Amino acid sequence: MQPEQRFAAMVRWWRQRRGWSQLELAGRAGISQRHLSFLELERASPSRDMVIRLATALDLPLRQQNALLLAADFAAIWRETTLEAPELAQVRNALMYIMDQHEPFPAVAVDRHWNLLKANKGMTRLVEFLVGPVPPNAKINLADALVAPDVLRPFLVNWEEVVRYFIRSVEADAAADGTAETNELLERLLTYSDVRTALKTFATDVAAGPILPMHFLKDNVPLQLFTVIATLGTPQNITAQELRIESFFPMNDDTARTIRAWG
Repeated sequence: MQPEQRFAAMVRWWRQRRGWSQLELAGRAGISQRHLSFLELERASPSRDMVIRLATALDLPLRQQNALLLAADFAAIWRETTLEAPELAQVRNALMYIMDQHEPFPAVAVDRHWNLLKANKGMTRLVEFLVGPVPPNAKINLADALVAPDVLRPFLVNWEEVVRYFIRSVEADAAADGTAETNELLERLLTYSDVRTALKTFATDVAAGPILPMHFLKDNVPLQLFTVIATLGTPQNITAQELRIESFFPMNDDTARTIRAWG
């Protein structure tokens, strides 16, 4: 649910979403509680610096910082570009270096809503093994591919366990960014069959290892993979901040040998 598109209402909405009192937010922002109260009641107008100070104190992503500035009648300061924009050339180079170095194991780059942006050859081979060739330039959402009943689910032996973790991560994203788009993604995923049932099921067995692998099985070929997700450390561009690099690692020697043989 989006806050009312007025500065005072947005600050109040984000403060309450963070679970903070006016006193706590004021302390984090280095201002008086009285000043914050006046801003939330629209008895005072914020300066541009005050908007940025409050956005920083609220730990808002760059996209939401722009929205707060616009609500206060200031220009947005953070740019959003495509990944192919000239200013992101070094980011693309780093991204491709990471994914190339990870061969023959799979790696992908996705945006904040799990739309596929880049994939290495290892990922292409894995997808082709599981579901067949993907049409060139096809728009792929990895969240839908994981959760929907007819893509990866038929080959994911521990789908219920994996989907519980994944849905919780999307819930965390929705709580962090507060946008209608992320909430719509969450609601879409929850409409797929068996998802709500899976969320109500809790594992009672003692964990067999430190991480939960994705256990695929097709044509009597088992693959057990876990993932590492990386983000850019100091982004100053919305696209860069929302970029995620997910690298897949084999959980055992048999999986490693199978994937290396494909390469």
